[in-house]
Amino acid sequence: MQQTNNPTYRYWLLVSLVLVAGFVQGMLLPVLAVLLEEAGITSTANGLNATALYIGILLASPFIEQPLRKFGYKPLITTGVIAVVTALLILPLWQAFWFWFVLRMIIGIGDNLIHFATQVWITSTADPAKRGRSLAIYGLAFGMGFGVGPIMTQLLTVHESLPFLITAFSSLFVWLFLLRLKNEWPSEDFDDHLNIQMPWMMRYKQTIKLAWFALLPGFSFGYLEASIHGSYPIYAIRAGISLDWVTIFLPAFVFGSLITQLPLGMLSDRWGRKRVLMLLLASGFIIFSSMPMLESSMIALLTGFSMLGMLLGSLYSLGLMYLADLLPKQLLPTGNVLMAISFSLGSMSGPVAGGIVIDQFGTGSIYLSMAFMLFIIWSLGWLFHPNKNAPDVK
Repeated sequence: MQQTNNPTYRYWLLVSLVLVAGFVQGMLLPVLAVLLEEAGITSTANGLNATALYIGILLASPFIEQPLRKFGYKPLITTGVIAVVTALLILPLWQAFWFWFVLRMIIGIGDNLIHFATQVWITSTADPAKRGRSLAIYGLAFGMGFGVGPIMTQLLTVHESLPFLITAFSSLFVWLFLLRLKNEWPSEDFDDHLNIQMPWMMRYKQTIKLAWFALLPGFSFGYLEASIHGSYPIYAIRAGISLDWVTIFLPAFVFGSLITQLPLGMLSDRWGRKRVLMLLLASGFIIFSSMPMLESSMIALLTGFSMLGMLLGSLYSLGLMYLADLLPKQLLPTGNVLMAISFSLGSMSGPVAGGIVIDQFGTGSIYLSMAFMLFIIWSLGWLFHPNKNAPDVK
């Protein structure tokens, strides 16, 4: 009888689950956008449909912490995989706007269950000295999956169901390896120490008090990712930038982030999370502010997007690392819930803000909106001072 899980097997399986979750998200955005466009759906309605995934993430976030404590990691991941696979298999059966909207929400809920459980499982079991490396690989895996996902659009010419079938069966295949793992729960002393003494609202307040700045990189990354993939193609069309170039710029941002995920995670282990985050936010602000001047050269824009991916593509994973540093293990589930909420709010507000500034200000506006957001987050960073006694929740 298996008494404990093999840490190496457990870690790489969780990383594989996240890679497949990224693959699903990366496939859904462009594939459904193309199918809705071909069905004559307006770009505004198309963008609204895309927000369903993040609405699902947001709706599920407040309700998944308690089931994790009660049932453990494995059942939560299994429920998420079943929800995602079921929705993926149903999607190609009927093309209807609101039908797809609801299924996208279900996929968002399932993805949130997978992300939440894997994040807490990794952060609570990782060696603190190697946490940056562990979570950097986690972020790298999601980015790889997200970057490969758009390739599935090429299969639409073969059969419209193929992208959904491939991602569904990929998810099922990886999930089968989860069956070998023994179920585990968050920190054993959680219920004894916190659940009785601290009501759920107090846990949220305590988490925000201890680590509010660590939640903001999640918002930033959601804002940037959704703006770049959702609003930038619209801006490019109006600015006269070829869509052929746009299809190069967007993967450049994603794959740029893959190059630096691990080095930045390891650097933050040595140099400190906040220092690295502040440097990245400031650098991103400077590059985004200069992007309008680069539009005369597509090569310069490509270089800019690649650099932005290298600098800002690690914001979410670095925020998770910082969160794990600042919070005691007992509050990690609460912290991960708030991180998912922060990411969802950023993902929903990015395209809305991007659409408004494109309509109102035109040339260069999309870059400056993202630069302004990064400047605000960077400025707030100067107001945050970590609590030296954070590990001891009183």
